Amino acid sequence: MPKSMIDAQGEVRELSEAEMRQFRPAAQVLPVSLQNKLKSRGPQKMPTKERITIRLSPEVVQPFRATGNGWQTRMDDALKDWLSSHSPAKP
Repeated sequence: MPKSMIDAQGEVRELSEAEMRQFRPAAQVLPVSLQNKLKSRGPQKMPTKERITIRLSPEVVQPFRATGNGWQTRMDDALKDWLSSHSPAKP
């Protein structure tokens, strides 16, 4: 039976050298789903994009979503392309 990680005073005890040798790389022991989450970037120090809420019709959103991860970036690129040859109407 493994030794408790909590000592008699309720503190987390120090690991022995033998226990440390039993450690394995995270890639060998963590589920792939958790490994993928750990690989993702943290928040940007200086965000280059603005977070907004926008309502779009399903026939606009679904084709982009169907392309998989990164669909918001592709939608952003499509809007930039449109702006290169159009001017948004002013109210």
